[in-house]
Amino acid sequence: MNNIYDKANELASALKESPEIINYKKQLEKINANPSNKKMVDDLRKQQLEIYSMQVQGIEPPQEKIEKLQSLWSVINLNPDVREYMEAEMKFSTLWKDLMKILSDAIGVDLSLDDEDNK
Repeated sequence: MNNIYDKANELASALKESPEIINYKKQLEKINANPSNKKMVDDLRKQQLEIYSMQVQGIEPPQEKIEKLQSLWSVINLNPDVREYMEAEMKFSTLWKDLMKILSDAIGVDLSLDDEDNK
């Protein structure tokens, strides 16, 4: 039987070399190097978290908060660096979610954090 830690290290090495991870790290460095772009991403996260927190509590977010978030998304789509970062993050997230599903299925335990996956 193979050592599980050896396999985990193989996976870690493969992840380091994956285009999704390489691009995500590159885009993250670009975002962190530009304070206004970093602030834009941080503002987006804050607004998303506020709306998500309300929804989890069963509170309907005010239309003004939703419109503010939509407006920020519009601005982000006009900024190539931030847009590329968001796209890279989504690809990384998809890869990570897929890996967690593979592991979950293999051991027969639901490790997902996404309610959509649990339905």
